[in-house]
Amino acid sequence: MFHTISRAALRTAFVAGLFCGAASPVLADDLATIKENGTFSAAMSGQYPPFSMVDEKNEVIGFDVDITNEIARRLGVNGNAVTTTWDGIIPGLLTKKYDAIIGSMAITEDRLKAVDFVGPYYHDGRGIFVLDKSEAKGLDDLKDKVIGVTLGETHEKWAREQGGWTIRTYKGLPELIMELKAGRVDAVVVDYIALLTVIKQTADPIRMLDIANIEGAQIGIGIAIRKNNPELKAAMQKALDDMMTDGTYETISTKWIGRDIR
Repeated sequence: MFHTISRAALRTAFVAGLFCGAASPVLADDLATIKENGTFSAAMSGQYPPFSMVDEKNEVIGFDVDITNEIARRLGVNGNAVTTTWDGIIPGLLTKKYDAIIGSMAITEDRLKAVDFVGPYYHDGRGIFVLDKSEAKGLDDLKDKVIGVTLGETHEKWAREQGGWTIRTYKGLPELIMELKAGRVDAVVVDYIALLTVIKQTADPIRMLDIANIEGAQIGIGIAIRKNNPELKAAMQKALDDMMTDGTYETISTKWIGRDIR
């Protein structure tokens, strides 16, 4: 699923935003602070290969990390990728634990009440995946089955609204793949780009169901920042636009995804 977040977390984030705004009636643009500190920090889950993952050196790598570092470079500062739990990622932004969220987050109307977005910096959508050997061809074939989702993503909300199956929640994509391959879930609901990329690299016996007009099939993925930061938003959008114009974005996208996903 386009990496999304639950309504409960959004309500918490919105309240946190109101509190922060009340405490600071005169707001300075975050761009000045970023330049003064010399660091641009962006949050991501670290559980979402190939966009963000932790390697054998315990370092965070992936598409979102490279985008973070390139935006930072164009702002004239160092980049810093921060991993955090997905369900609390917007509250963490509003309480200034990091400067932005570059974590494959879908741009939604609910989320726009709490944060602003730069981008979109790519497009993704919802996919339902099963093992190759599964007889399932559509949603009706998954009735009374066990479905795996990432805790806090809107794929979880969507799955619960459908009803008719048992839902199990997990921390991220690696766990979902493991549970599917082990047969502990019958299907997983995730962002399709991430899992299709993993399947291409690993040749895991997993396939995406061909379901026409599924809700959330094409969604813009953006970079979240705190509201009331027009200078930061403009500077980051320029950095992103320039990356897409001069070929840097395509290079990063091809490196991690195998194609341009803008």
